Amino acid sequence: MSPLHHGDEVLELVADQSIFDYADALDVRVPTSCGRTGECHECIVEVKRGQEALNDPTESERFLLNDNYRLACQAVVTDPNADIEFAVLRRQPRIMTRTVSRGVALDPLTTRVEDDVVFDGDIIDRYRGHIYGLAIDVGTTTVVLNLVDLESGEIVHTGSFENPQRFGGSDTMRRISYDGGEYSGELAQVMLSSINFEIGDMARRLKVRRRHIYEAVIVGNSTMRELFFGFDVQSIGEKPYRSQVEEEFRSGERENTALNVKASDLDLRIFPDANVYGAPLVGSHIGGDIAADILATGIDESEDVVALVDIGTNTEVIVGNRYRMLAASCPAGPAFEGGEVTFGMPGYEGAIESVHIDNDGVHFETIGGAPPEGICGSGLVDLLAELVRTKNMNELGVLENGGSEFTVVPERGITISRADMSALAQAKAANYCGQWIVMREHGTAPEDLTRLYLAGGFANYINVDNARDIGFIANVPNSRVEQVGNAALEGATIMLTSGTKRREIELLTRDIEHVELETKADFFDLFVEGCQFKPMKTDLASA
Repeated sequence: MSPLHHGDEVLELVADQSIFDYADALDVRVPTSCGRTGECHECIVEVKRGQEALNDPTESERFLLNDNYRLACQAVVTDPNADIEFAVLRRQPRIMTRTVSRGVALDPLTTRVEDDVVFDGDIIDRYRGHIYGLAIDVGTTTVVLNLVDLESGEIVHTGSFENPQRFGGSDTMRRISYDGGEYSGELAQVMLSSINFEIGDMARRLKVRRRHIYEAVIVGNSTMRELFFGFDVQSIGEKPYRSQVEEEFRSGERENTALNVKASDLDLRIFPDANVYGAPLVGSHIGGDIAADILATGIDESEDVVALVDIGTNTEVIVGNRYRMLAASCPAGPAFEGGEVTFGMPGYEGAIESVHIDNDGVHFETIGGAPPEGICGSGLVDLLAELVRTKNMNELGVLENGGSEFTVVPERGITISRADMSALAQAKAANYCGQWIVMREHGTAPEDLTRLYLAGGFANYINVDNARDIGFIANVPNSRVEQVGNAALEGATIMLTSGTKRREIELLTRDIEHVELETKADFFDLFVEGCQFKPMKTDLASA
């Protein structure tokens, strides 16, 4: 018999056993709500190798357009002499323990008034001992949530999991395309199921009742938010890249772009009459996560001109202060988030997160100290900077002696190729253009910024010197750069605990100026410049 692999765990293959059976044997929890009949579409797994040793996809799996993804309950071993490896689409990302904390006064919309639970002045339930709320950051790659005691403001629990929509594409444009096809609604359903699964798991471990969760705040980019709330997202994928909600706001049908929906209408398994709040959009692809970033970093009250860069599959840039803010969205793609790079991976255990090269070779550290499986974003930034510094690669991304790849971990076969570097160069160039053009439109050079905030899980762990040396971030001195962790989650928590701040951000987002990068005459020239692995220019007039 041959082995079945899940991470470092190995089981012997047996014919006619499903992947779900093996998950049971390994004590791996796989989401399901249909009794393993294939109806709920929740138990998605990635088959990393050995697809040919499984039965053909069933009718229930037609929505999975890539053969690498299967439903665990439907994927059955037909060849026990093969070698199969699978992974559940609920890998645990590293939860950031350090993030910005603004310390806003406790002023929730959901409160206790004598023996009642009240939301925005209306009684919704009798007080039953606790009033909790959820702040949820629905990212393209990772979903993170806080369970908050709304009576004390205390964060009771923080959880995270990999965004399960990956089967529909690694970036927002691919997911928009998927949702416009035959299986519209699948992405929304799998996200809701995963969040419900996380809430249930959290409730069991903390001995918290779901019905004591009386409110939820959802932040995310425009596509992630609208998918969650069940809107058609096709308009976001076409010029002028606006959601249905944004168009309604622009036409005067809405006062703002925030959403308020009952939990029961979404089938979110908390208190049925709980209000689920979708944070206001800034515009186009720039969503409620950036509104949350602004609150978390205090830009809404800043007198000084600062910049905020929320780095991810879709990077967003804000430049300005309380009087004037400009924003842009940069379609960076998934290269630094685990996609399009042969050995790229998100920030999970076993990912190489830092790299140093010297005469003795390549030295690295992995998340959790585990054996290296691939390279996450912070490791890729280090690797690129180190290759240039040691002259193993030039600024154009050409390897020494014209080689086709550079070996990082020979014993594990982990390399970086010319194709990988090209994908990384283009992702970096998108970030470069976004920062440069927004600063120029605002009339503020990098050296004039009082602060450069770097937001997001990836940005929290990058080496700032290396990121600056390859032009990944603006050429701002270290003393002015602040890595603020998951500012979007902090901002969502502020919206949950402060009705005042929630109303303020709804007003502020209406006045933020959106910069369309691709309409600038020199966009292509700047993109080519940004593809080079060298520091960003500081003179705005030189572009």
